[in-house]
Amino acid sequence: MILRFLDRFEEVMITFLMAAATMIIFVAVVHRYASGLSIPGVQDFLLGLNFAWAQELCIYMFVWMAKIGAAYGVRTGIHVGVDVLINALSTEWRNKFIIFGLLAGALFTGTVGTFATLFVHELFYTEQVSADMELPMWLVYLGMPIGSYLMCFRFLQACYRFIRTGSLPRPDHTKVEGIETVETLHEPATTPADPSSQTGGKS
Repeated sequence: MILRFLDRFEEVMITFLMAAATMIIFVAVVHRYASGLSIPGVQDFLLGLNFAWAQELCIYMFVWMAKIGAAYGVRTGIHVGVDVLINALSTEWRNKFIIFGLLAGALFTGTVGTFATLFVHELFYTEQVSADMELPMWLVYLGMPIGSYLMCFRFLQACYRFIRTGSLPRPDHTKVEGIETVETLHEPATTPADPSSQTGGKS
């Protein structure tokens, strides 16, 4: 239940932040150029709109998206890695290096998350706000501990599964979430084998 919630949280947050940031940038750019058109009434209305906050908000949204997206990348195995030397080792040493790498990633991200939490905790008791939107800065930086701890958890999850199954998460570029392939939809149902065929037809 918790794992399913975290999976959905990552996917929904990444999708929302990417779509919202793209839309805000598009509207801000259109507003900037449309405001230069000398159309009576329309130009005055557009000049009355203030989109000075758009750039700042999009920067913060992309930072949050990058932190949560990094955790999603660990879960799905889409991070770039050079494993030529690792794969050239024997199975025993390969497994040891993989476990060491996953635990090192968990240690690093856990450390970053801890320092980020302390930093956000100190900001919480200050009155620092962002330049344009005047958002509390502790809220802006909250994405750092959330993303780092989530990434740390994904490293530990990948390590646990590797120890149990010996497999690492690999991206499936042919699979689209929520869409079934034609082969899956039309796959014939399996039927139990005829007992007579297994005994050569003898009773």
